[in-house]
Amino acid sequence: MTDRFSIADARFDIAPLRARLLRADAGAYASFEGWVRDHNDGRAALGLRYEAYVALAEAEGAKIVEEALAKFAVADAACVHRVGDLAVGDLAVWVGVSAAHRDAAFAACRWIIDEVKARVPIWKHERYAEGDAAWLHPEQATLSD
Repeated sequence: MTDRFSIADARFDIAPLRARLLRADAGAYASFEGWVRDHNDGRAALGLRYEAYVALAEAEGAKIVEEALAKFAVADAACVHRVGDLAVGDLAVWVGVSAAHRDAAFAACRWIIDEVKARVPIWKHERYAEGDAAWLHPEQATLSD
C-alpha cells in the first residue's frame, strides 16, 4: 500500500487500516465500504471484475487523498480499491477518515469516494445472470453506484 491509497488484488482487512487512522487529536472517524451488489440497472448481476492501470491509479488516488487532507479539516485519511474478480457481497472499496469533528470526517469521506470514482483509472466489467457481461462506462457506474 502506498502511504494513503492502494490497489489491492486480494481481499483485505479494514481493521489495521482503521487503526492507522486513530490519533489523539481525532474525535471522529467516518468510513465508507462499497460492496459488489447482485443487480445493476435493473439486471441481475453475478459479480464483476475491476481492472486498473495500477501505477496511474495509485498515483491519482494518493493525489485525491492528499487533496482531501488540504481541503477538509481532517487528521488523516486512506483508501483501498480492489481489482480482479469479485463476487456478490465482496468488499470492493474502502475509505476511512479521522478528524477532530464528525462533519469534516463525513464530508471528506464522501468527497474521497466521489473523486476516486470520477478520476481514478479503474474499469468495471459486470457479469450478468443472463450469461453476458459488459464494461460499464465511468459515468454510468458513478450514477448507479
